[in-house]
Amino acid sequence: MRSWLAVAAAALAAGACAPKPVLYPNAHYKEVGKDRSQADMKECEALADQYVKNRAAANAAASTGKGAAIGAAGGAAAGAVFGGLGRGAAAGGAAGAAMGLVRGVFHASQPSPARRGFIERCLRERGYDVVGWQ
Repeated sequence: MRSWLAVAAAALAAGACAPKPVLYPNAHYKEVGKDRSQADMKECEALADQYVKNRAAANAAASTGKGAAIGAAGGAAAGAVFGGLGRGAAAGGAAGAAMGLVRGVFHASQPSPARRGFIERCLRERGYDVVGWQ
């Protein structure tokens, strides 16, 4: 059980490092400076939070459930071959759920295409040039 919590904590910590837009230092960026551009970026992110539906939690939960089901099936198959069907299913289910959680949290940390597009347009309308995300 402790290893499950450690995996979940690590996954959540990794999710905290969501990518941000990278701005090209065009004339507008040079005129307003780094502090104002960061404030504009935060405002655009806040607007995206209001208008773009966030499905990250639901997607992470679905990924965890899917991983548990796949792991349980694999564990049950291994248990049937080597003995201990129930133990194999339980171990496989726990491992699959952990992997599904990690995968779900990783994908949840990535902005959806709609969110990314919203933020890029907001920044573009304010005079910035987004060259990528990192």
